[in-house]
Formats: sequence, structure tokens, C-alpha cells
Amino acid sequence: MTDFFETYKPFSVQELSIYVESDIQMSIVHNFFNSSKENLIFLSSFLLIFLIVSCSSSDELPDERLVEKELYDQAQSRLKSASYSTAIISLESLESRFPFGRYAEQAQAELIYAYYMNSQFEASESAAQRFINLHPRHSHTGYAYYMKGLAAFTDDAGLFTRYFQSDLAKREVIMAQKSFDELSDFISRYPNSKYVPHAKQRMIYLRNLLAEHEIYVADFYMKRGAYLAAVGRAKYVLEHLPNTPQTPFALSILVEAYDILEYPELRDVNLKVLSSNFPDFDINQNLSVKKRSWKRILSFGLLGNEKIEKPSPLSP
Repeated sequence: MTDFFETYKPFSVQELSIYVESDIQMSIVHNFFNSSKENLIFLSSFLLIFLIVSCSSSDELPDERLVEKELYDQAQSRLKSASYSTAIISLESLESRFPFGRYAEQAQAELIYAYYMNSQFEASESAAQRFINLHPRHSHTGYAYYMKGLAAFTDDAGLFTRYFQSDLAKREVIMAQKSFDELSDFISRYPNSKYVPHAKQRMIYLRNLLAEHEIYVADFYMKRGAYLAAVGRAKYVLEHLPNTPQTPFALSILVEAYDILEYPELRDVNLKVLSSNFPDFDINQNLSVKKRSWKRILSFGLLGNEKIEKPSPLSP
């Protein structure tokens, strides 16, 4: 008994707390696994759901990237085959589903082209302006300016038919002038762009078209005896639309109008300019637009040989 009391050492406070804590923990674990099966079922279900979500998340990104690439390739195939209406569907889907994807900006640029080639000119112009607003420093921004200018005014067979019947509608004149101004703006911003030669070609066409319009109106005034009004139109061609096929017609109108108005000095000055620069021009020929040939009218436009390019492809 003496030995027992001599060897016995009471627990310290720290040791006693550890013992009690361990006992409580064991009791909790024991009670958890023995209390009911519901706890185990709950834990198993939780772990299973976690694993499923983790796996699906890891697989989702590659699938989405694959869909994005397939949509882009589909759009390219449709553009190549000139199926512009279906290409528009692919490009619009690509942009809406993947607005921040690898092909989003390329799709926006190609939509400008697809709309234009599908004769949706207002949509093309709007898409071009939207691209300029969203990406002012993008490599395709110059292309957007170029296409915006082209889409602002487009010709068709009906317009040429109207030349033999009536003057251009006021709206058409305004849009032609707008297209000319926007193409001029494009050239000033991107003088080294590969699209500049075609833009200049289109501007020549537009300038000739506007000059033709002015001569048509001047001829209309001459036939109705409004000679001062005819002079104003003819002078506008010489001052604002020079070096067009309409220049000799403008001079001949001035010669005729000043002769009728009894301004011999002005008549002689313009006659001298006309004779010196256009010696083969017949001053007595009929100026009526209705009697001008299709060949001469169409020679302005260069529209028959136009080839509109799509934006440069996406870099790999």
C-alpha cells in the first residue's frame, strides 16, 4: 500500500483535459456511426454529387471550345460557297454564344461582309459602325470603314433603268454623296490599306453618277426655259465634280444658256474651253439623258467587275 501511494501521481490539469477531450471525440464518432444510417447515406450522397460536378466541369470547357470551332468552320464553308444567308446564321450564332471567344471579333467583321453580299446593305453598314465603335484599334477596323462606305450606296439595274425615265430620287443622291464622303474618309485614315484601290474606283463611279445627275437636272431646266437654274447646275459640275465624262456637257450647257441669256463674253469663254479640251465634242448633240447609250452610262461604274473581299482570315 505504501508503494502504491508512493508511485501514484495525480493527473495534471492539462492531462485531464486531454483525456476528457479525447473521450468526447470518440463518443461523438461512435454516436455518429451508430446513431442512424441516414448520416451515412447523406455523406455518401454528398461525396457522389461532388465527384459528378467536378467531372462535368472539367469536361465542359473542351466541349464548348469544340462547338465554337465547329461554328466558325461552318461559317467559313458557307462563305466560301457563297451561301451568305446561312453563313449569317452561323456567324450570328457564333457571336451570340461566344461573345468573348477566340472567333468573336472575326465573326463580327465577317458579318459585315456577309450582310453586304446578301444585299442586306443597311445591316452591313450598321455592323460596320458597330465594329468601329467596339474595336477602334483593331486590325479589321480599316476594313469596317471601307465596307461602311460601300454599303452606304449600292446600285442596281433598276437605278439604270430610271435613267431613261426620270432623275435620281433625292434620297439616292444623298446616299451617293454619303458613300463618296465615307470612302474619302476611309482613304484618309488608311492610305496604305489594300482596299484603297477599289475604294478609289468606287469613288470615281460615284462622282460620275453625281455629275450625271446634275447634268440631267440642268438639261431639264434648259428644256423648260429656266436658264439661270441650268447654269447653276452646270457650274456645280465644273467646280465640284471636275474631270468626269459630264464636263463637256456642262460646258455646252453654259454655252447654250449664255447665248440665250445674251451674255456673249461668257458664251465665248466657255466655248473656247470646250473646243480646246474636247475638240471632238459635238456642241449640237442632244443632251437628253434618255438618248445616251447604256455603254456610256455603264462605263462610269465599274460595278460589273467589282469583287468585294472578305476580311483577312484569323491568324492561327
